[in-house]
Amino acid sequence: MTYDTVREVDQATADALEGEQARQNDTLAMIASENHVSQAVMQAQSSDLTNKYAEGYPDERYYGGCEFADDVEHLAIERAKELWGAEHVNVQPHSG
Repeated sequence: MTYDTVREVDQATADALEGEQARQNDTLAMIASENHVSQAVMQAQSSDLTNKYAEGYPDERYYGGCEFADDVEHLAIERAKELWGAEHVNVQPHSG
């Protein structure tokens, strides 16, 4: 991942982000909470959905304009049910 857009606004922050990226690529952290995620996960977590407030459950949100957040959450629900052979699952994003 490149930080060219960040660099245009703040050189020091871009340097720090690139430094952390290099650290993670060059070391093996034996800390369970420091997962090394794929590029696909990084892209999904930095998508425009991070700008969307989608409180509640799919198709029952408190605010409008959540159809694509609902699509992603429905995918997660169906895939989790299939993966674990569960009849019901509750999949909620980690924040807002």
